[in-house]
Amino acid sequence: MKLYNSYTQKTEDFIPMEDGKVSMYVCGPTVYNDPHIGNARPIVVFDTLCKTLEALGNEVTLASNFTDVDDKIIARAIEENTTEKELTDRYIEEFKAVRSALGAREPDYAPRVTETMDQIIAFIADLVDKGAAYAVDGDVYFRVNADKTYGELSHQNVDDLNAGSRIEINDKKESPLDFTLWKTTDKGVQWDSPWGKGRPGWHTECVVMINDVFGKPLIDVHGGGNDLKFPHHENEMAQARMTWGTPLANTWVHNGMINIENDKCELDKMSKSLGNVVLAKDLIAKYGGPVCRWMMISTHYRAPLTLSKTAMESAAKEVEKVRKPMKQALFQLDLADRFDENAPKDEASWKAFLDAMSDDLNTPNAISAVQQAVKDLNTALRKRDLDYDRIQSLYSSLRAMLGVLGIDLELQHAADEQKQLYRDWKNAVCEKNFESADACRKTLMEQGII
Repeated sequence: MKLYNSYTQKTEDFIPMEDGKVSMYVCGPTVYNDPHIGNARPIVVFDTLCKTLEALGNEVTLASNFTDVDDKIIARAIEENTTEKELTDRYIEEFKAVRSALGAREPDYAPRVTETMDQIIAFIADLVDKGAAYAVDGDVYFRVNADKTYGELSHQNVDDLNAGSRIEINDKKESPLDFTLWKTTDKGVQWDSPWGKGRPGWHTECVVMINDVFGKPLIDVHGGGNDLKFPHHENEMAQARMTWGTPLANTWVHNGMINIENDKCELDKMSKSLGNVVLAKDLIAKYGGPVCRWMMISTHYRAPLTLSKTAMESAAKEVEKVRKPMKQALFQLDLADRFDENAPKDEASWKAFLDAMSDDLNTPNAISAVQQAVKDLNTALRKRDLDYDRIQSLYSSLRAMLGVLGIDLELQHAADEQKQLYRDWKNAVCEKNFESADACRKTLMEQGII
């Protein structure tokens, strides 16, 4: 498989450190609100990557965290007169529901920051001991100048990085680029530390959880949204280099952002400040998980994704174009008692699909392979004398393709009543009982069987 590595800015042959086994970590949400559709894109992207790697014969261990301590969480808990844990527990369940509706599997590990606090404090203390961090009045900062390679992931020169909107300005810092590892606080949840009561900075948490989950400081893939590349992932890498001498991951994968098409058919980046945030659960309730996922994979994962009514309606039509012939194929196989759960796939269509997915997760080309297989299946279903082996192989291939893409059409085997109705239709046609035949045919069409 080939993957684009954000670190090297090249599409490279992906070779796991351990043959046939892949370690992957994806930055999870800060759980203070319902997940929006922007949170859903990395769910889909990295679940699809996992499924592709598994289809190619790898065993994937996936970890994705929950950030359950943050200023926004504390503020929201105070606003709702509840505890941080009650708040985060609720939104973690909301996130899990969205993930399930989108056809994504649960990660093998889902660490929470609050459950990793001892390790985080020890990690920060080690950075201080190494001279890569310093404490001031109970706060601890990472010394960016200690890492001579800082900026390599985001491909920025430290000399060109000035204090701006994304860099916290603080007179306690040696440099405006230095970032917080530990902050003293008297509000909300807090922990004892060598520097006083407080809580950790965001950039430290994932580094520690990766090492804690995988038992090593270097993994195969680290993923997340493109907005995390700087400063979050850059700061993660800096801490890993100064602690263990590693870049934390051999391959860094970032997905593009989501734009919203407004009423004037112009594109706006989705943001709370613009008031155009679309909740994932609302979109799923309206269109269904498979359609939402299809919409997201119809664009290459590294490209910006445009969310619009037109895009959603197009995705719904495309999903139906796949569902209908697959449902008809399954019915014909059931009717003839020829369905085989373990039947071989159609080699040509499966190869075209895997070739596309192996090319830096090229889902648009993979969808083209799905559509060609659907076209072939429609042709096979229209023949007077059905070739059941051909229908079965194409059905098996499409089912496997959709499995990798995470599209669950929830196709059901034919009920006895449906089989009898189909036979009644055929018999009525043979007997030239056209009124009865038309009635049977209408019902069969309504059920999508013919």
